[in-house]
Amino acid sequence: MNRYLISLAAIICAIGAWAYDGTKLWLPQQATGGTSPEITSPKSKDSVVAVAVGELRDSWHGAPVKMVLKKDKALGRDGFRIIPSEGGLTLSASEPSGLLYGAYYLLRKQDSGQSVDTEITDVPRYDLRILNHWDNLDGTIERGYAGHSLWKWDELPDVESPRYREYARVNASIGINGTVLNNVNASSKILSHDYLLKVAKLADIFRHYGIRVYLSVNFASPMQLDGLSTADPLDKGVAKWWKNKADEVYSLIPDFGGFLVKANSEGQPGPCDFGRSHADGANMLAEALKPHGGIVMWRSFVYSPSDPDRAKQAYVEFEPLDGQFAPNVIVQIKNGPVDFQPREPYSPLFGAMPATKQMAEFQVTQEYLGHSNHIAYLAPMWKEFFEYVSPESISAVAGVANVGDDSNWTGHPFAQANWYAFGRLAWNPDEDASTIAREWLELTVVEDDMPENVKSGLVDMMVTSREAVVDYMMPMGLHHLFAFGHHYGPEPWCDVPGARPDWLPKYYHRADSAGLGFDRTLSGSGAVSQYPDSLAGVLNDADQCPEEFLLWFHHVPWNKTLKSGDTMWNTLCRHYESGYDAVKRYQSVWDSAKPYVDEALHQDVSRRLIAQARDARWWKDACLLYFQQYSNMPFPKDVEAPEHTLDAMKKVNLGITNYESPSMDSLDAVR
Repeated sequence: MNRYLISLAAIICAIGAWAYDGTKLWLPQQATGGTSPEITSPKSKDSVVAVAVGELRDSWHGAPVKMVLKKDKALGRDGFRIIPSEGGLTLSASEPSGLLYGAYYLLRKQDSGQSVDTEITDVPRYDLRILNHWDNLDGTIERGYAGHSLWKWDELPDVESPRYREYARVNASIGINGTVLNNVNASSKILSHDYLLKVAKLADIFRHYGIRVYLSVNFASPMQLDGLSTADPLDKGVAKWWKNKADEVYSLIPDFGGFLVKANSEGQPGPCDFGRSHADGANMLAEALKPHGGIVMWRSFVYSPSDPDRAKQAYVEFEPLDGQFAPNVIVQIKNGPVDFQPREPYSPLFGAMPATKQMAEFQVTQEYLGHSNHIAYLAPMWKEFFEYVSPESISAVAGVANVGDDSNWTGHPFAQANWYAFGRLAWNPDEDASTIAREWLELTVVEDDMPENVKSGLVDMMVTSREAVVDYMMPMGLHHLFAFGHHYGPEPWCDVPGARPDWLPKYYHRADSAGLGFDRTLSGSGAVSQYPDSLAGVLNDADQCPEEFLLWFHHVPWNKTLKSGDTMWNTLCRHYESGYDAVKRYQSVWDSAKPYVDEALHQDVSRRLIAQARDARWWKDACLLYFQQYSNMPFPKDVEAPEHTLDAMKKVNLGITNYESPSMDSLDAVR
């Protein structure tokens, strides 16, 4: 056997015990003594190579490593190959970034106690693996639950926070190679010269880790920054403005990635304001970026009233534009057709535009999944998406970041796993969600003496947590039952005067005395027709439609008998009960880990699990009491009856300070 194989015992001796507090995320732990193995560097002055060499010299405890740069078409830009031998390991790549990712691969295997004893060739599925930050220039983060923005715009470019470099390391360690720094609801100020100097400073730091910087841009920037009378994409003066701006950006940031655009959506300006199409707007920007190799990521998140069913509207606007976008435009599509709900069917735009590059947009932040109070491991949700959408049919992936300036970066310690899992699945969507969960745990929470049954319990808690959230919030295809504005608690009764109907829960659940759910069949809104014929036929038939999407596509009678032999009402009730029971079970699982994890970490997660269990009960009681008004059916005997009346729950103030869940004591006070 190769005497240089990594062993868990050797790692323990080299690193020693350490208490995980979340500040270092899953980054490799440096050696605490002993002789480091020889790391042979290739002859290169590239700073990415220097970082790769430095990471191994600081943290690697296994075999000597020879790093080689040589062109190999099979490895592409970011791939790498590791070949073990009696003399050590050879790590080769075509580009410096490949050596960096190979170095982190070795450290990840080492720190999770795995050996490297066979040849490994690892090439990412997508060239572009990107985080989208929804950070505002005032330091706030839209849908962020981990403090303020990492980017200290008032201090840049003069002051460099050490967290900027740590952020770049973290992303590189999981294969992320791009970051959009600012909110898609963009301020045009980000393109001013003063702010571009600040952006350039971040780019100078990130490029050492193979990460390119991108910016969200406001389509009306020519008007807002320089007083042009129009932002019409077919106006020559507008096109020239963008060309000059692109030249300025690249003069400061030679490896700038490109623009992300939210246009004609939720009040954002866009080409449709001037009678032009999304393709007209995207192509004008693409032309400005083309000489520099930049790209335009044009979001399809639009829901103008082009169709009575909001779930159809992006398809209605974008599908006819297939083939009209420039080669350096990618249409960025949310994974589902509405808005990052705990469960949605995949967006029918995927696969419907074969002549257009498409990228999937996932939400890593937990906007609709309990914010930073709830455990909701999202890798199973993304894996579900790839069961319907072939990874080969898309060109890139983006994740809406959950990163803030909290000491542990993501608010909930377990929310780090979503950042980690996004990077791992962006590199290889075939990876197993359970394997990634275990890997993250072994790099972070798990200490050396944790028994396997406790570790397996934590893995199971993570892997089942998203399904639990779906069950206690919106099972069986229900969606958008949230309180208005902050999207935290349940408010299926919500009615805000003057609000758009499709911002309100009643638009989606359509509960009445006959049944529950949105009829999107061919005899309803017809949304099923946007899917391929083979799937549309299944979705259109209530007896064939998967139960998890039943109320998304059908208005189902309360007493309809489902495949289980029970009624829809009883099945709905039991889903809510199951979600609540799961969270109570998680409390026991986490308690079993107490002797083996850092005390402060255990207290933190325990506190959040108490809030999550309270919230799960809140969701269950509120929704079932509300829907029972329409079903007029009793709760099944095996479902715990609600503690509070519906009138009492309606009186709870849902304006949650810091997104903390409301105390059930507040419900008791109004019973």
